[in-house]
Amino acid sequence: MREGLQQWDYVVAALAIGLVGTLLLVGWTLAAMVRAERRRDKVRGK
Repeated sequence: MREGLQQWDYVVAALAIGLVGTLLLVGWTLAAMVRAERRRDKVRGK
């Protein structure tokens, strides 16, 4: 067991949260683009 606070624990946690958030945002954006393209194709009659 460690007694002192280790700053690297917080750095790793912040990087992990940032990476997961970025991946979720990219996935959400890609899904929104696919939905918009499908709506456009439906309106155009394709």
